[in-house]
Amino acid sequence: MPLSILLQLAPVEGLAKAIQLSVAPVFLLAGISGLLGVLSNRLARIIDRGRQLQVQAGDSSVAVSRDARRELQLQKRRMGLMLKAIELATVTILLVALVVAIVFVSAVARLDLALLVVPLFVLAMVCLMVAVVLFLREVQIATGQIRRWF
Repeated sequence: MPLSILLQLAPVEGLAKAIQLSVAPVFLLAGISGLLGVLSNRLARIIDRGRQLQVQAGDSSVAVSRDARRELQLQKRRMGLMLKAIELATVTILLVALVVAIVFVSAVARLDLALLVVPLFVLAMVCLMVAVVLFLREVQIATGQIRRWF
């Protein structure tokens, strides 16, 4: 094969390699997006339950009102956990997207940006782990509420 054709193929091969390196974290983005959907749905259910409790607290006797206010405090705590988990999952998505962009630029420009990619990816994973721990804590609180009812 003539040298001129090889030189023309090299940039295309470099671009193909850059795309391959950038695609793997995109699957991670899809998974985190699914988690974000779950977290958002749980937050919506918490808010709906909080609205019901506010109506119940205002329309009921003192004893029922006291129980509704106590449960409303738990809903407020659950909401705080979900909001923080959503924030961390969103930060994770942004960090992974930044890693994808840096890996792509690194591969195309043939620069070694590992010193930048590694800490960003580790930070993304730490944010994801904390988000999942907050989610677990919220689920524990919710199941604790249900156990008290039965």
